[in-house]
Amino acid sequence: MVRAPVWVTAKHLCVFFILVLASPAGAWAGPASVSAGSTEPIVAIGDVHGDFADFVAILRRAGLTDQQNHWTGGKTIFVQAGDQIDRGPKPREVMDLMMALEKEAPQAGGQVVSLLGNHEVMNIMGDLRYVTPANYASFADGNSEKRQKDAYGEYQKWKDSHASLFAELPQPMELTEGEWMTRHPAGFVEQREAFGPKGEYGEWLRKHAAVAEIEGIIFLHGGISPDVARTKIDAINNRIRDEIKEFDGAKQYLQSENLILPFFNLQEIYNVLRAEISVELKSRVPANNERQTKIQEFLKHEDWFSVRVDGPLWFRGYDQWSEEEGAPQASKILEGYKATHVVVGHTVQKSGRIRPRFGNKVFLIDTGMLSSYYPGGRASALEICGDAKKFIAVYQDQQAVLLDATGSSPQDRGPGEHPLSGNGAKVPENAGILPAGGICSGTTAAPQ
Repeated sequence: MVRAPVWVTAKHLCVFFILVLASPAGAWAGPASVSAGSTEPIVAIGDVHGDFADFVAILRRAGLTDQQNHWTGGKTIFVQAGDQIDRGPKPREVMDLMMALEKEAPQAGGQVVSLLGNHEVMNIMGDLRYVTPANYASFADGNSEKRQKDAYGEYQKWKDSHASLFAELPQPMELTEGEWMTRHPAGFVEQREAFGPKGEYGEWLRKHAAVAEIEGIIFLHGGISPDVARTKIDAINNRIRDEIKEFDGAKQYLQSENLILPFFNLQEIYNVLRAEISVELKSRVPANNERQTKIQEFLKHEDWFSVRVDGPLWFRGYDQWSEEEGAPQASKILEGYKATHVVVGHTVQKSGRIRPRFGNKVFLIDTGMLSSYYPGGRASALEICGDAKKFIAVYQDQQAVLLDATGSSPQDRGPGEHPLSGNGAKVPENAGILPAGGICSGTTAAPQ
């Protein structure tokens, strides 16, 4: 039975999370609650995109890990807002570290909340537009060349047995061995297996939620649009979980029908299914109704909650809205969930700074960590202290108070500005790693 989200205040002893993506056994990842003590800090980090070096650096800067990448965050709650993978060179290392920290943090009374981003779901479903050759290479091993050749052999057999289908493909699939090998480099087959339902990373990711509420703060990757705001958090998570489960089941059915091969990417699957519809329309053989129904259902995938542009993994309104348009929308969304703030990633802030918006109700924390891809980007962490009364942006070389409900509350700035910039926020680069709890612990002075 899925539990609905529970509102938690400082007077409660526990904080409850909606971490509800079902595992194959039906259980949800992570404990349902952690001991909050009302003052334990929360640290949120946005999109990593395979930038393992900078991810490790900001974890250490925020006091969450040591030089050996082990948990030192004590009772801190660490939220990673999705998009750990794609683009950057070391997606596996990022996921491996997250998996390790998920196990280590509870031993010290802390917790790691790893949320799904659009890129996690894209890889689960075979949408590989942003997977780089280096990403595939990271999955290769000494047997990859043989696997690659075996997969090509499977493809050739499939092609020979689907001559009529192949002629109807809306976009030609690879016709020569060289073309096929180029598009399916060493590590490709292993990567697809790793993100499958039984794969090392696929099984792990399917246990994660898209949205979490902690101490009245909503965390997710893209954002909750006004159209989605009528949907409860547990229902959002359930719907995305069910769509992933439906995708897995449909893909397995299509494989059992020999319509597709296990390593086909999403675009290849689409092409094959559309060709299959065309072939059946031209055939005089009575249609297989079950098969047709399955195909038509699969082709509706683009309308699914998990891939829609206004869905929680893709929505960019918090960045794109003007202040006049967004302030009432943000207030309405928060009122609907009885929440105080929303923290999201997904949309890179051109300033390379965490950006508070709409009266400090929304915090945009994707600062383009992978600076080789996002010029001017940098790693950052948002530290939330004292029952969500203070929000601090932490960078490698400085830290800045974004909101202090106990004192001053910096006003919103434009996308190119940052609260307290040029106002004493600079901290020497050799200032060292923040202790567990960072500024929240009171052992590191906040900039004045």
